[in-house]
Amino acid sequence: MQNKCIFLDRDGVLNVDRVDYVYRVEDFIIPEGTIDALRKMKAAGYLLIVITNQSGIAKGIYTREDVWNCHNYFQEQCGNLLDDIYFSPHHEKFNSASLTRKPDSLMIEKAMAKYKIDPKTSWMIGDAHRDIKAGRKAGIRTIHITEKPEESLSEITTKTLFDASQIVTV
Repeated sequence: MQNKCIFLDRDGVLNVDRVDYVYRVEDFIIPEGTIDALRKMKAAGYLLIVITNQSGIAKGIYTREDVWNCHNYFQEQCGNLLDDIYFSPHHEKFNSASLTRKPDSLMIEKAMAKYKIDPKTSWMIGDAHRDIKAGRKAGIRTIHITEKPEESLSEITTKTLFDASQIVTV
């Protein structure tokens, strides 16, 4: 039997994004309704897997350990609702190009293989065009969290993760 999954971008979806990167726990701000949204999706039978570019590693701004510290903090706050995290530490202008980096879909494809995920019953939820492109490349439906739905590449847009959870759990 195949599993259904919600793939989640991190910065701008699970936490408030910053222009200067989120890599310290004290800067990891969880928007209101985020944990309720994850509970709702989990209760509906979805795996919850984070798919995130972390180019600050390639740029030497922070380390893999910083990414794990933020992930572990989030897991503590939400009661370990997340099933896994995949992150790309690459950036083509700093260390190396990689198909794991969104808008490519290799992180999603690896998770789909590992967890036997059915693309027809799965979603990618993100706040950037690259998230939507990666989801489409992997053959899954997308929801774009944005204040500018007219600029979205996704057929479905919402303002918050909680609003997105209302759509995927119908």
